[in-house]
Formats: sequence, structure tokens, C-alpha cells
Amino acid sequence: MALVVGGAAVVALGGGGTLPEAEHDRLAVRLPQDRALSRTDVDELRLPMALRGYRMDEVDDVLDRLGAELSLRDARIAELEAVGVVSGSVAASGDVAAAASGEPLPGLESFTAVLEKEPPAPVVTEVTEVVSDEDAPQRDAERKGDRA
Repeated sequence: MALVVGGAAVVALGGGGTLPEAEHDRLAVRLPQDRALSRTDVDELRLPMALRGYRMDEVDDVLDRLGAELSLRDARIAELEAVGVVSGSVAASGDVAAAASGEPLPGLESFTAVLEKEPPAPVVTEVTEVVSDEDAPQRDAERKGDRA
């Protein structure tokens, strides 16, 4: 018995050597750090599985939608740049000061007007009659009679 306890103490105190350094078993998620994401980046993304896992079909659906929306966004930006609508934007001109001036971009004045509108005031009505719960069965019976 003393031999077992002594052996356990030696192992617990590190007398049997140390464990090797832990190895990383995760794949690095490689997304570009020097540019914006594109549809191709999302299509090529492979997320590693964990012990707990994830619902692959749901993640795939989200990634498909994200990729499609990125493609639509990029196509729309290219279209607007082609007609000169966003020529004053940071992406098209690189002029941060012009973009920070607060002036709406050409063609987006109506959008800015929508954002600047005051929200409507809340509707407040005055309670003129207090109804008790004791009258509920009678009201229900009257309503059923009105429907018949």
C-alpha cells in the first residue's frame, strides 16, 4: 500500500518527467488581412470542427448567403463607380477628408433626407372607461350573441 501511495506522489510531483508541450490542433482560419473580403474568400473558408461541433448545414447556408451578398455589394459598388455616383467616396478617391465632411454623396440626397426626418410623435389616448374583470363573462356572452 505504501508503495502505491509513494508511486502516486512521485508521479504527482513530476518525478516521472514532464508532459510534452501541447500541439495546436486547430487549423488557422485564413482570411485576408490586407483587403476586404470577397465572395471567393467566403467560398474557400473552411471552419474547423470542435469537440462540440456545429450544424454544418446551417453554417454552410450562412456562408452561402454571406458570399452572395458580398457579390451583390461588389457588383453594385462597381456599377455606381462606373456612372460616377460614388466618385467622392473614400473607396473611389481615397480622400478621407472629403468623406468625413458630412456632405451626402451625389445621388444619395434622398436617402439622407429619409434619415434626417423626425420620427412621428407617439399616439397617446386617454382612458375614459375602466372595465373590471368581473364583467368579463357578461361581455363575452354579449360578444358571442353579436356574432350569431
